[in-house]
Amino acid sequence: MKVLLLKDPKDKESGPDPYIQALGLYRFEATLVPVLSFEFISLESLFEKLSHPECYGGLIFTSPRALEAIKICLKEKSKNEAWSKSLKQKWDTKPVYVVGKATASLGEKSNSSALLFPCGALKREVLPTVLREKGVPLESLTVYQTTQHAHLQESLSSYFSQQGIPASIVFFSPSGVRFCLQHIQKLAGDVINHIKFAAIGPTTAEAMEAAGIPVSCTAESPTPQALATGIQKALHLHNCSGPE
Repeated sequence: MKVLLLKDPKDKESGPDPYIQALGLYRFEATLVPVLSFEFISLESLFEKLSHPECYGGLIFTSPRALEAIKICLKEKSKNEAWSKSLKQKWDTKPVYVVGKATASLGEKSNSSALLFPCGALKREVLPTVLREKGVPLESLTVYQTTQHAHLQESLSSYFSQQGIPASIVFFSPSGVRFCLQHIQKLAGDVINHIKFAAIGPTTAEAMEAAGIPVSCTAESPTPQALATGIQKALHLHNCSGPE
């Protein structure tokens, strides 16, 4: 059975994509179609802020792209030298929060310096709201914006023409829903009702429901194994109780 994954492939150097591997254990034939491109912006402003660690109580990240923005911003020789000479040491003394694990502990922050939050243009207001309620100041800076992958329409068309209608289609972000849905509706036609749609997490599931897509399964955690198990259940493959 075929599964279409609307996500970028993992870096080639790090081996096969874990989602394709996990689904393969259940004998699903999974294919990746890249959906998003990221454009980095405001990198001069980001370095300006990184140059003043004394103004901040720490850093907060909600996406790997924000970390990538910092790496790109520090590539320039003079900036890299300034970072290595003194800035890195100063930032190393401050906490770095990664959302998912640390939101609750942020309320216990005693100093009143703002947390620096490099983020995407499409950031949700959940985190700023939670922190505001806990009295934690946050200084957001948009360092990347999400656009549609240049070859998205072409990739989807060739998938449907070569592989036919997949048993399941997985969305990995609200942006993916926004960029792909219209193309998928056109390509699948009436057969769209036979496709089981899956979401990598609750935020994506909400976006799918808002767009009128019936969500057959939401992964219990955003991991390849949880997604594969969820799709397995959604497709009622009773003859296959688990990976072999």
